[in-house]
Amino acid sequence: MDIRSPRLSELPVLQDIERAAGQRYHETGMPEIAEDEPLPLDVLARYQRDGRAWVAVDAAGIPVGYLIADHVDGNFHVEQVSVHPGSARRGVGRSLLEHLAGHARNRQVPALTLTTFADVPWNAPYYTRCGFRVLAESSLTPGLREIREREAAHGLDRWPRVCMRRDL
Repeated sequence: MDIRSPRLSELPVLQDIERAAGQRYHETGMPEIAEDEPLPLDVLARYQRDGRAWVAVDAAGIPVGYLIADHVDGNFHVEQVSVHPGSARRGVGRSLLEHLAGHARNRQVPALTLTTFADVPWNAPYYTRCGFRVLAESSLTPGLREIREREAAHGLDRWPRVCMRRDL
C-alpha cells in the first residue's frame, strides 16, 4: 500500500470514503454520525494544498483511506481518518497514522492528538492499540479544549468523547 498526497481530482473520492465508513455508526445506534456529511471539497482542498492530507491507495492507485491533520498546540491533531469498509481491517488506518507519526518526527513535532468516541470499538479502543492514551480533562491544552467545545456545540457530546495523545 502506498501513502501519498491526494490529487485534487480525488477529493470527491475522499468524501465517498467518509460516507461509506460512516455507515458503521448505524450499528452503534448513532445514526446522526452515520448520516453526517463529510467535509466540503474546499476544506479538503485546503488540507491538500497545505500538505496536511494523505491517502492510502490500493494496487490500482485508487484511494481506500485518508487522513487529514491540523496543527494544535505544537502537535499534529488527527482531524479525520477514514477507511473504506471494503479495505477495513487490513492496516490501512494504522498505516496512515504511522505515516503521520513519521511526518511529525521529521518535523520534530512531539505528539499526535485526536478526539474520538470513547465507547465505539473502532474509535478510542482502536487508537489505544495504536499507541494513543486518553487524556484527563485537567491535562487538555487550550487548543484541545477549543476543539472539544466546537464538538459539543455540534452535538457530539450526546455520546462520550475523549481526547487522546500519542507521544512520539
